[in-house]
Amino acid sequence: MSKSACSRLPFRFVSFLGLLLWLAAVQAPAQTNQQNVLVIEGGTLIDGNGGAPVRDALIIIRGNQIETVSRKGQAQYPAGARVLQADGKFIVPGLMDAHCHYQDWMPELMLHFGVTSIFEIGGGGEWGLAQQEAVARGKIPGPRIFVAAGSIAGARIAALSGRTGAEGPLSGRQVVATAAQARDVVRRFSAAGADMIKVHRGPPLEVYRAAIDEAHQAGLPVVAQPLGPTVYAREAVLAGADILEHAAGVAYSIVKDPAKWEGFGTTIEVHSIDPTPFADMDDAKAAELIQLMVDRNVYLEPDFIAVGRGFQAGRRKFELQDYQLMQNPGLAYVPARRRLKILGTYREFDEMDPAEWEQRHKGYLNMLRFIKMYVDAGGKVMSGTDTAGWAIPGIGLHHELEILVEEAGLTPMQAIVSATRNPAEGFRILDRLGTIEAGKLADLMIVNADPLEEIGNLQQIEWVVQDGNVIDRTFHAWFENPLPRGATVEARAWVAALKSQTIQKDPTWAFGQPPPGIESISPHRATEGDPALTLTIGGVNFTTKSAVHFDGKPVPARFVNDAELQVTIAAGLIASAGNYAITVTNPEPLQRLEWGGTSNKAHLLVNFRY
Repeated sequence: MSKSACSRLPFRFVSFLGLLLWLAAVQAPAQTNQQNVLVIEGGTLIDGNGGAPVRDALIIIRGNQIETVSRKGQAQYPAGARVLQADGKFIVPGLMDAHCHYQDWMPELMLHFGVTSIFEIGGGGEWGLAQQEAVARGKIPGPRIFVAAGSIAGARIAALSGRTGAEGPLSGRQVVATAAQARDVVRRFSAAGADMIKVHRGPPLEVYRAAIDEAHQAGLPVVAQPLGPTVYAREAVLAGADILEHAAGVAYSIVKDPAKWEGFGTTIEVHSIDPTPFADMDDAKAAELIQLMVDRNVYLEPDFIAVGRGFQAGRRKFELQDYQLMQNPGLAYVPARRRLKILGTYREFDEMDPAEWEQRHKGYLNMLRFIKMYVDAGGKVMSGTDTAGWAIPGIGLHHELEILVEEAGLTPMQAIVSATRNPAEGFRILDRLGTIEAGKLADLMIVNADPLEEIGNLQQIEWVVQDGNVIDRTFHAWFENPLPRGATVEARAWVAALKSQTIQKDPTWAFGQPPPGIESISPHRATEGDPALTLTIGGVNFTTKSAVHFDGKPVPARFVNDAELQVTIAAGLIASAGNYAITVTNPEPLQRLEWGGTSNKAHLLVNFRY
């Protein structure tokens, strides 16, 4: 093909072609590597269990599974095996980010920095489940995804976030007020394939108890963010929660004067990552709570890279590394607003009132001290970042590990375990992942300097192996996820405001067309290659002149009433997997110019056909 002809190819085709080439390069395990043998010869093995490193290791990987872990000269391997000479290098398990809100643009960043598994604990919904399966089946490169289908929340926090579960049965946050409702939601999430159950803040204690009991009956761990108004860390632990994200609710449970902090966590969303109450920590209460959590094998996931946001001792270095990384032309596809958001977090509190800054800083330091106390007492910590809100994927986890070592005082070995074995154990997948042992899936990385001498050496990566394949760690400016993330219905708060201010019952629309808004679509998921389908759009201000666009293309629409349209989606429009935008437009003259004539977006998720 000539250069001029190539330049005329549509961008999506070029992106898809590049994706196919990348998939070929990483040798998608589900299709190509069942008979492949990879040998890692030499190097010092840090297997993730926390024991003494093993020099001159020999690891034999067949397909996607570790077959043998021994020493050089102690095992034979096939002559045709691919051999990675690791003498002088260090071998560690693939890293795990225990707190992620996964986005479609993250795969390359995660894999580049050796993050081979992530835990999408915010929910993920049907998109998260579809993305998980696509990665597992080799359709999309990326880290392994373990997902909570949705989350359970109280009405107040759900309303504060604008996510009330109205998007669908697998969305967050599902407002739950009774034990029976909690059990129903857990069963629904479990049946959909959730790997964990998330209980957010707000529900009463009986909801926590019922959700945790139901989850444990299904063999699922429970991640909790207990920030009141009645359930905090102590109550959640006694109810049986397995993991406390952000170490949420801990500070309230150990403050000297709980009355001083009444309502904390129930008024604004960002209280979940506000360490200020730790400034009022009572060490005796802290020791008592620590013993309770250790006895009940609770995992704490603190997210210091998110909680600190400029208070970190390594702030200048982290900020510079992030800035330099975001200048890489291969990462041109990272959304600009996300770049600005993450880079801006380091300066979030620079203009804060000095007294308030000092109080928050003291809280941050005491939180670090609490985590060290917890680990010293035998407690288990998981490393996570709360990306994409507060950290760049991949490198953010390395920064979290540096904070644990250089500020909290953990040893480098303890930090490595916090990003390998501990997440795997806490999320109940230690039988498959988390350590380098025979019989486990082959996720690991080889670095060029000793991370036990300097935890930052984990960034000196030579190779990343995932599912037995050596990963292509370069960034590709053409990367485009074939299943882009998009809410089933966007801008719900906008629609609610529109509905309250503009709806009217005059069928003639004598003063012009009203601004339309979408509240729901049904169905909200299809499979590539499905026949034509009829889509019901629910909303406000639909008229006989309303036009519907699907992926930017006009589609036939039938007016049912001002709250419903029936739309025909031709088979050709859903022949390929994707997440397709849907809008409704009313023509001019417009009744209310300030609202415009085009609705918010909805999305129809078209999954791969397997």
